[in-house]
Amino acid sequence: MTGINSGASVSIVALALSVILVVGCGSGGARSEEAPSTRGIKAPVVAAAGDITSCASSGDEATAQLLDTINGTVITLGDNAYEDGSVKDYRECYNPTWGRFKDRTYPIPGNHEYRTPGAQGYFGYFKDAAGDPSKGYYSYDLDGWHVVALNSTCEDIGGCSATSPQVRWLQTDLDANEGATCTLAYMHHPRFSSGEVHGSTTEVRPLWEALYEAGADVVLSGHEHNYERFAPQNPDGKADPERGIREFVVGTGGKSHYEIETILANSEVHDDETYGVLKLTLHPEGYDWRFIPVEGEAFTDSGSSRCH
Repeated sequence: MTGINSGASVSIVALALSVILVVGCGSGGARSEEAPSTRGIKAPVVAAAGDITSCASSGDEATAQLLDTINGTVITLGDNAYEDGSVKDYRECYNPTWGRFKDRTYPIPGNHEYRTPGAQGYFGYFKDAAGDPSKGYYSYDLDGWHVVALNSTCEDIGGCSATSPQVRWLQTDLDANEGATCTLAYMHHPRFSSGEVHGSTTEVRPLWEALYEAGADVVLSGHEHNYERFAPQNPDGKADPERGIREFVVGTGGKSHYEIETILANSEVHDDETYGVLKLTLHPEGYDWRFIPVEGEAFTDSGSSRCH
């Protein structure tokens, strides 16, 4: 697998893990970033959630137990260590639970990571796996899927406008991987959400536009502490079964729950009471999804879809 791509032209061979954020199928297991490192096992399974650990909650202990049973790539969708993503938060709250899977984790930061200046606690903890600390975005390949990890804390990395460094990098990265059959992307802030606390995030629309134009299949997000699955849609929220992106909001890592009340168009399934992780099984031309609840909970969601 070739190295992580976070805007640099460096290419380093690394062993890829199976992964969730915008989904696309192609070849290889390449990760592009300025300072990549050798990773753990490679498998066509991804387990993802955001809004995860807090020393004041036991929810992350329950979701970590789920990861013990899933042999694949772990994706954190941001706000990984409350309250501030500090060195102490990662050491005392994240490391004892989700930290057990650090060697197979492909993370992204959330807004709580940047409560510590420069998200130093986050970048210091994940080191090379988190990409260039001035950017926090990178890409890699998993069993033919092209996977893009994005940083939606826009104000801390030069913005997310159409001319921002991240969007320009994303367009270049997607162009370089246009042969991929399937593409998965993930960012902390959801473009669409029926959640009552944060809701939809208009600032990430340029990221969605670049992904949509490139034919990306899946985007994973957190930020709202609930679960929601949308039908494929375009960056304006119009249903598009042919070319649209399917979004999963998976802010169910264990911190707390946020209510869902007014349901957006194209929202197909939602739950605001259950901790759990989203398991994606990546196939050469499609994917299966299953929301796995923590022990004692009944809500689940599952299905399959083909890539574009």
